[in-house]
Amino acid sequence: MLFKRKWSIGLMAAVALLTLSACSADTTKSEADSKNNIETEHSAEMDHSTMNHSSSGAVPTTLKNAEKPKFPVGSTAIITDGHMAGMKGAEATIVGAYDTTAYIISYEPTTGENRIENHKWVIHEELINQGEAPLAPGTEIKTDASHMEGMENATVHIDEAIQTTVYMIDYTSTTNGDAVKNHKWVTEEELEAK
Repeated sequence: MLFKRKWSIGLMAAVALLTLSACSADTTKSEADSKNNIETEHSAEMDHSTMNHSSSGAVPTTLKNAEKPKFPVGSTAIITDGHMAGMKGAEATIVGAYDTTAYIISYEPTTGENRIENHKWVIHEELINQGEAPLAPGTEIKTDASHMEGMENATVHIDEAIQTTVYMIDYTSTTNGDAVKNHKWVTEEELEAK
């Protein structure tokens, strides 16, 4: 009788352990799946892994310097909207300030990669045969911007247009410490005074 009782208690303990470990594994898996889904949704929205974070600093010859930018060349500001990892919260040094129309665009890369949605930013002067600014949402036009692989000579769809001051900036990535030089572009609305 004593043997039967010990065996019964041992069996219940084993079942309880198996149940608890299964619940724990399901919770961990569920949390991991949830995190992966959020990361996948974010990267699908705007993947900048092929973006040229630094550039030569060359700008279109028709681009006009801003007369009275909120952040003058040589000043610093904090980036409040990160287009890619390591931007948000970084300190930016202003390299150039230009008055223009900035566009959020979607396009099929010329490299055959997946469609890019809601890319920020290309400017009016980076569009080919663009005519008068601003272009209306829904307009399709080619660009000679080369911020990302497959962007140059792609046909882009204008999602949104804003008249603003755009800035070329230098900053150090908050995620990996890399120095980024002559990054194109951030808008005045994406910067704040230190």
